[in-house]
Amino acid sequence: MIEETDISDLVVVTPRVFGDDRGAFCETYNQEALARHGIFTTFVQDNQSWSKEAGTVRGLHFQAPPSAQAKLVRVVSGEIWDVAVDIRTGSPTFGQHVGVTLSSENGRQLLVPAGFLHGFVTRTRDTVVAYKCSATYAPAAEGAVRFDDPDLGIDWGIDPSDAMLSVKDTAAGRFADLTSPFSWEGAS
Repeated sequence: MIEETDISDLVVVTPRVFGDDRGAFCETYNQEALARHGIFTTFVQDNQSWSKEAGTVRGLHFQAPPSAQAKLVRVVSGEIWDVAVDIRTGSPTFGQHVGVTLSSENGRQLLVPAGFLHGFVTRTRDTVVAYKCSATYAPAAEGAVRFDDPDLGIDWGIDPSDAMLSVKDTAAGRFADLTSPFSWEGAS
């Protein structure tokens, strides 16, 4: 099932689950099924993160063209609040965000197109997040914005001073200082 969000091109994908007495089975990715919904992203790299503690924040990140990444994010174990922020200049939703609860129990996935900041906070200990990327990791193309930037106003569900951050995320810049390398296709 594909659910539209309040931001164009940002969708929630919920695979069909088949259960019986043994447990359950689902396809976590099917390129043909996505194409039937107009999603033609080709993924070339799979990533997985493990976060030991609840309150671990990863993001807000992006990769600039020509290494821009779309991501299909899912939770293997645990639960996260997953957030995407539109940074496509000219977009009517520029600077706006959508947050979605993804968990191993609900099976939901967030498809984050290129042109968005992406990040998440873990809500449980020992959370494992897996995501597909449409481009390989390119350190020279990466960018970041502070997860707690006041201009974005994202409610992460935790006190920002309690967030567990990497050194890189602690040093991330302000949204107001971002020169986005993305433009909205609908811009005239």
